[in-house]
Amino acid sequence: MVSNINACTAVVDTVRTTLGPRGMDKLIHDDKGGVTISNDGATIMRLLDIVHPAAKILVDIARSQDSEVGDGTTTVVLLAGEFLKEAKPYIEDGVHPHSLIRSYRTAGHLATEKVKELAVSIEGKSLEEKKSLLAKCAATTLSSKLIGGEKEFFASMVVDAVLAIGNDDRLNMIGIKKVPGGTMRDSFLVNGVAFKKTFSYAGFEQQPKKFLNPKILLLNIELELKSEKENAEIRLSDPLQYQSIVDAEWNIIYDKLDKCVQSGAKIVLSRLAIGDLATQYFADRDIFCAGRVTEEDLQRVAAATGGTVQTSVNNVIDEVLGSCEVFEERQVGNERFNIFSGCPSGQTATIVLRGGADQFIEEAERSLHDAIMIVRRALKNSTVVPGGGAIDMEVSKYLRQHARTIAGKSQFFVNSFAKALEVIPRQLCDNAGFDATDVLNKLRQKHASGEGANYGVDINTGGIADSFANFVWEPAVVKINAINAATEAACLILSVDETVKNPKVRKCTGCKILALLRHVQMLFKLYIFHCEHGLLLIGTLVF
Repeated sequence: MVSNINACTAVVDTVRTTLGPRGMDKLIHDDKGGVTISNDGATIMRLLDIVHPAAKILVDIARSQDSEVGDGTTTVVLLAGEFLKEAKPYIEDGVHPHSLIRSYRTAGHLATEKVKELAVSIEGKSLEEKKSLLAKCAATTLSSKLIGGEKEFFASMVVDAVLAIGNDDRLNMIGIKKVPGGTMRDSFLVNGVAFKKTFSYAGFEQQPKKFLNPKILLLNIELELKSEKENAEIRLSDPLQYQSIVDAEWNIIYDKLDKCVQSGAKIVLSRLAIGDLATQYFADRDIFCAGRVTEEDLQRVAAATGGTVQTSVNNVIDEVLGSCEVFEERQVGNERFNIFSGCPSGQTATIVLRGGADQFIEEAERSLHDAIMIVRRALKNSTVVPGGGAIDMEVSKYLRQHARTIAGKSQFFVNSFAKALEVIPRQLCDNAGFDATDVLNKLRQKHASGEGANYGVDINTGGIADSFANFVWEPAVVKINAINAATEAACLILSVDETVKNPKVRKCTGCKILALLRHVQMLFKLYIFHCEHGLLLIGTLVF
């Protein structure tokens, strides 16, 4: 049990320094030569080569936190590790683990109820007030990321993107397109759909690249001249009949193209190929086309424009056609982008992300994903709490007071749980280079006075400040989920008293070598000599 706790503590120490706006980044180099720079807890835990079975539980809770709320992954790992660290002395003294587990679960329940009590609702606010509150939540999340220097710029962009999709829970309706080059400030939001220009054939250059109020036809068929091989059987009695077969193939493709034109659409998109014949045909009729559009982008265009993807060009009616105010093909960096804006349905948005190195853009995308999830959760749950360790200190104070009302050993265990919650403000101070002991003493004094429930660590001054007044907010669901997940993970690890290895697992390297030698003995006569460098094997082949 102690070895499990030690293994988890070692993993926690890896991500400890990434917490907060002054947290450091990790450069992870995998065995395939890939390099990832990130301070996102879930990403780091996923890329670490963790083999200890107990420590893998921390990877699971980080992944769960990331998928559920999008942020707080480092927090949940830190809390779980600190709960185990506080429990270790009791385990070594012979305290039964179930006594600790019962007290931890009680304390976890009390902590989450206190968070709900302290949370502030954003319901009933005007749209502008709500956007401002959500932007503050997004900025708090982004402050610890690589793009923290432009957190206000990206926070407003994220809020507009989330509000654009309305009540749609499909976050893939917010597309993030990465274009290397330029600066972060060159990034922009499209209230609609944007995707990179697809592969095109000759004749594409003559097609118009901008339309006002066009009709859009979405297809899932090929518009390409090809031999009809499927569901076809051809019998020739005369060699001259072969020409009629070729003519029929041309007539089939021309019939499809004619029906696309007759639909009145000015833009034709297809998930499958649009060949050179179709490209030139559409260019002659001032129609824009793009083939091999990805499934995700095609579905986003359908959601935004109100169109329906068709699997046939027969009987195309106006109701299945999409529309938008403006379509244009625009140069962004070294890429060409097809941009649909002013869409009537407005159920999608696209963030075009610019930046220098590829690693930087990859990390910026992960940061924006966290911010999008946070804004989405804050919008759905409508409650926020002060950040900067303020809520952790207030809950810790509450649990210490509650522990005094408990008789028996449980009082010590609840106190340990309360002390573990202080790891968040302590680590924020350590990562910023402040005196953690001094700052925590100030926080304890302020919270004990009854007037400092919102006071947390002030990263800018090295002291304490009102987190609400400084607009350092986070959704209550992030903290609630983190406390619940960390508590359950700690209890699960504490409930394991022995690790048993399955004898059927893959053999170790030594066993493989021994098995190989036994096999070689069937082919060779082995002579083993001792020398200064170890064992020397000399063999002769047996015939």
